[in-house]
Amino acid sequence: MRSRILRAILLAVAVTGIALGIPLGYTALRLVDDGARGDLASRARQIAALIDDQIANGRPIDLEPVQVGVPEGGHLVVRSASGVREFGTTPGPDALSVELPIAQQGTVRLEVSSAPMHTAQYQVAALVVLLVVLSVGTGTVVATVTARKLARPLRHVAARAARLGAGDFRRDDRRHDVPELDLVADALDKSAGALAQLVQRERELVGDVSHQLRSRLTALQLRLEALSLHPEPDAATEARAALEQAERLGEVLNEMLAAARAARAVGAEPLDLGAELSAIAEEWREPLRGVGRALRVRVPEGLLARATPARLREAIGVLLDNALRHGEGPVTVSARRDDATVVVEVADGGAGVPDELAHHIFERGVSGGGSTGVGLALARALVDADGGRLELSTARPATFAVFLPVPKAEDVVGVSWRTDLTPR
Repeated sequence: MRSRILRAILLAVAVTGIALGIPLGYTALRLVDDGARGDLASRARQIAALIDDQIANGRPIDLEPVQVGVPEGGHLVVRSASGVREFGTTPGPDALSVELPIAQQGTVRLEVSSAPMHTAQYQVAALVVLLVVLSVGTGTVVATVTARKLARPLRHVAARAARLGAGDFRRDDRRHDVPELDLVADALDKSAGALAQLVQRERELVGDVSHQLRSRLTALQLRLEALSLHPEPDAATEARAALEQAERLGEVLNEMLAAARAARAVGAEPLDLGAELSAIAEEWREPLRGVGRALRVRVPEGLLARATPARLREAIGVLLDNALRHGEGPVTVSARRDDATVVVEVADGGAGVPDELAHHIFERGVSGGGSTGVGLALARALVDADGGRLELSTARPATFAVFLPVPKAEDVVGVSWRTDLTPR
């Protein structure tokens, strides 16, 4: 986009420079030519008038009084009935000349070299070219600055859209004082809120459906197991066949839920938690410092977890925002390996979560501090989408734990060098 804007402005500047430079140059050359010929004609008229006075008074033509009107290097030729008189040297074939009539059918011819005029024309042409070049150069500088100023908000909006597509639903209050771009930013914020609600509703629906199906299926299996022990052989055989079908249905349900989780976590990848959590912490260190609180990150070197970067950033961001709004004292982000999972904990030194909220803290609309109650529910949905889970491990002080899967061995190949080379 930046290059397109730059090319468009430069094209406009170049067309303007050419459209104005050519007529300006032509006009300047004509002015120099007209000025030189006009000066020569004025001198020739003065000389012709002096010679006419000499002829009118009956005196012979004398060129000495008119020599002062001949330019340096000029050539004067006076033709009359009494003969031809000359002063100066011939300027050559490429000369400017003016010929005027005098009394008694005579003429006065004044010639000068055209070299000074051409020199002046070259100087004027060079000045015009210099002005055009300066105009284009100034336009280039203005175009570069303008393109950079216009491209920066466009890149920010594009990055915001990319983060939204990757699952980062945080609101971005940055605006650029460009009405059209600000409308796009507002639309992206509204879309982020709608998508966050959609993700939360999807998780709740899947969880409810899974729970209800499993409960009903378990009850059905228990009934079928009881019927399989019926003394009637036919009834027992049918019950055992139905029990097998119920078990297969349970396996299909597990496979479908696993496939749904895998589809949601399609963007998950092995992440170096040390680099990821440090980058996330940098975004929140200044807001916490602004209220006199510290943020510490404690992550073992080389600790890897499988997650989607945008979802992890969003989920940890929600926990840090929750600690900023409702907690006290320093905030600690730590990570450790625990059997087949990696645990990321976010803790602060505040009063913690009240008992009446502890069991409902992740429900949508539940909040103890006057907020919307959406953040923690969304964070849990995002972590769940990557195959992990988010829990309140300790109510006092409040400590939230994010359990992330450990990446498979084949997925870890090449992570170390990507982590070293990928800018954060």
